[in-house]
Amino acid sequence: MDTIKIGKFIAEKRKEKKLTQENLSEKLGVTSKTISRWENGNYMPDISLLKPLSEELGVTLNDLLSGEEVDKEHYQEKLEENIISTIDYTNKEVNQKNKLLIEILIFFGLGIIFTAFTIFPSESSWGSIYSILGLIISLIGFAKLNKKKSYIKRLFFNFGYFALGLIILLGIDYANVTINKVAPRFSYLIETNDVMIIYKAPLCNVYRINRNTKNEYYIVDTKKSYTEKTVPISPFNRDEAGIENIIKFKNKYIGDNSNDSHLIDSLPLSEYGYVFEIDSKNLGLTIDYHITDWYINENQYLEKCLLYNTVSIFSLIDNVQDITFNFSGNSYKVNRNQIENLYPNYYDIISNEINKENFNKYLENKMNDDEFIKNIFDKIFIK
Repeated sequence: MDTIKIGKFIAEKRKEKKLTQENLSEKLGVTSKTISRWENGNYMPDISLLKPLSEELGVTLNDLLSGEEVDKEHYQEKLEENIISTIDYTNKEVNQKNKLLIEILIFFGLGIIFTAFTIFPSESSWGSIYSILGLIISLIGFAKLNKKKSYIKRLFFNFGYFALGLIILLGIDYANVTINKVAPRFSYLIETNDVMIIYKAPLCNVYRINRNTKNEYYIVDTKKSYTEKTVPISPFNRDEAGIENIIKFKNKYIGDNSNDSHLIDSLPLSEYGYVFEIDSKNLGLTIDYHITDWYINENQYLEKCLLYNTVSIFSLIDNVQDITFNFSGNSYKVNRNQIENLYPNYYDIISNEINKENFNKYLENKMNDDEFIKNIFDKIFIK
């Protein structure tokens, strides 16, 4: 089908009828720009407009599709040729529209997935809902791509596409959880108690501890070995204050200001701001916190912080001899001898440099024992 020839024929017959492009467009219910595109050979009229167009131009459909007035001798031959050309052109148009629709569905679905992962927070169920919706929309587009295949092949390819898409979504979510320590989007069960939220996902369990507090932290259990009763619970932000992080600040000598600062900054109470001073002669450490002590002592939080910080500092800085913690209300002093003699299992903690398992067992876990805190605190600290 010669669209250039047909376009010139439309323009010629329109002018013979003394019609402007605007006049013809009004009669056919299209824009004048559409008429211009037909006459330039860029587009063919829609099949539904061929008959009205031929009537307005005063020609037969055979003439219009031929791009010229056909004589009687070749009329039948041209008619058959035009029928075949019209069918081919229509099929091509349908295929192009289907291809465009397929591309729109697939990329629109992928766009919804991307948006769901970037806009909604990981703990929001809307992220997973919109992700699955996006996958289904893209699957519809993919299914249209395979509609000419046999039923078994269509079923195989469509199921494979959905399964692969779901695996990729779960993989991205798992990577996000393990790298950024956040709640999984694709949780099939969420359990909540006073201390934590437990997210159970296909590839891991995630424990969100101290939820909605300044000391909130996540434990990603990829082996699903923990339970609500056995998961490590600390009143502090374990990612920062836990032995896995602070052990890198172990040093034989006090006085390395950078190392000492990083250690104190990782320990509880640093969130309120502080300054510290080192007594190089007596190997002492003074930390001035920018907070009043009684203001932060709900549920023995102050006592827990001071015990944890004291044992951590004496365990990690070998030669420090005494520590003073100053607040706008009171000061608390402690020396190494008091910790070594009065804190239970202190030597088990520092065995073999630092025993991480014993650190968690005899220090971190004890911070959850209010009776232990009450009994040991007054024995060790001097106001």
